[in-house]
Amino acid sequence: MTSTLSPSALLEMVLGDAEYALIDVREQGSFADAHLLFAVNVPLSRLELMVGALIPRHDVPIILVDDPKVERFADQAGKVLTGMGYRHVQVLEGGIDGWREAGGELFSGINVPSKAFGEFVEHTYDTPRMDAAEIKDMLDRGRNMVVVDSRPYAEYHRMNIPGATDVPGAELVYRIHDLAPDPATLVVVNCAGRTRSIIGAQSLINAGVPNDVVALKDGTMGWHLAGFALEHGATRSATLPSAEALETAIACSDRVAERFGVSTISAGEAHAWCADSTRTTYLLDVRSPEEFAAAHLSGSRNAPGGQLVQATDEYVAVKNARLVLIDHAIVRATMTASWLIQMGWRDVRVLDPDGEWDVTWATQLQPQRAPSYAVSDAPGIATHELEAMLDEACVIDLSPSPVFERSHIPGAIWTVRARLRGAAEACQPQQTLVLTSTDGNLANLAAADARTVRAEPVLVLAEGNKRWIEEGRNTAAGLADTFGPLDDVWYKPYDHRDQQEAFMRSYLTWEVALVEQIERDGTTRFRRFD
Repeated sequence: MTSTLSPSALLEMVLGDAEYALIDVREQGSFADAHLLFAVNVPLSRLELMVGALIPRHDVPIILVDDPKVERFADQAGKVLTGMGYRHVQVLEGGIDGWREAGGELFSGINVPSKAFGEFVEHTYDTPRMDAAEIKDMLDRGRNMVVVDSRPYAEYHRMNIPGATDVPGAELVYRIHDLAPDPATLVVVNCAGRTRSIIGAQSLINAGVPNDVVALKDGTMGWHLAGFALEHGATRSATLPSAEALETAIACSDRVAERFGVSTISAGEAHAWCADSTRTTYLLDVRSPEEFAAAHLSGSRNAPGGQLVQATDEYVAVKNARLVLIDHAIVRATMTASWLIQMGWRDVRVLDPDGEWDVTWATQLQPQRAPSYAVSDAPGIATHELEAMLDEACVIDLSPSPVFERSHIPGAIWTVRARLRGAAEACQPQQTLVLTSTDGNLANLAAADARTVRAEPVLVLAEGNKRWIEEGRNTAAGLADTFGPLDDVWYKPYDHRDQQEAFMRSYLTWEVALVEQIERDGTTRFRRFD
């Protein structure tokens, strides 16, 4: 059994400067109900698939959290991590209840540190904002203005303020100058709710753009709640900056670097960081996904700047680690670094592009690698073979529940991998147990878990549901056949089928209330710069 750590010892660690990783191994839905502020959600069901990128150094102290009154996942996770070669793994005594009983604060929602930081920024700098009615009135009157949506393209494409152009977070200072060349043009920044609107607007203000800049209060949710129609399927995106606009953007980012103490790091220094076995270093490319796909440094991860600030815990799990941000034009890396510094990250550097961005950096930078995990050698079954024996098989689907609900193999049972043992025990002894998942990878990994229940062979559907659906085979829909709670996903307010507006109002109220809650918690290191 993995050793334990007391809540008081964890608090001392959280308030200290040494590296640690606080990992909540419950499913996302349960995590979103109540968790420790700086806990990173890495569900036991997908632990091996996620942990390597999040915790690349195997000597980092890892503290696992669960809710032992409901399900004991942390001890299982400890065995997995120890088996992968992580050397310092402990379980928080009493889980989330132990922390609360010791006087600690619990938070609901996801990406909470970043959300709380957004509220801190608005409260600290009094970021200008206008509500939906004011913006709609100005648009109707033909005011000289542009609306820029600071979310990733997929979110923007789903729904946006009519006429808005997509300019994701860290791209704003980089791309705004061609989009709003007239200083008299009002720039309105929006997102779905609050955080990225606030951070985006304040980014432009911090950069010293000559335009008046405001955040749309409550974003697309506020727009919808005000009774205004949203646009769907829009494709407007800001272009890469012209030579003149790029020069202006670099000057803006230089001002930001000076104010917030953003430093660069040479390729040689970054190599030394990566080679240091006593510290964790992340290489994060903050450019757009398209630019990253076209060319990037070997071993770097794409973490578009706006999303890195919005959801830092999805990219970085080791607190007090070193972060190297990569951007050939330096603007986006500088803007992102400025926010991470204000969030309390001390060792943040921008990789010096040294004039021209040279992909031969890839031969100089060697990122740290976490221990690998063993892949099951379970025998596979082809789609046509499974189709022929569906009546004699017990098919367990480990896909995300919303994916299962939309389409799954007829008769399949849904569960999460962490509860696979119970689901497999519920199958009839005479049935052949077949595991599947979205692409088959998770099912193949989980086969070893199922073999602890079944002595006879456990089969894995080759290429999973993806192949089944591509071949046009019959599918079913709905959530009639499930094992265990449907807690694997946290739903955004606009993902709920019923009472969407109530969920929106509740979410917006929750965001605003985070300022008071983080003050009670007392463990954040948010910094104010005058």
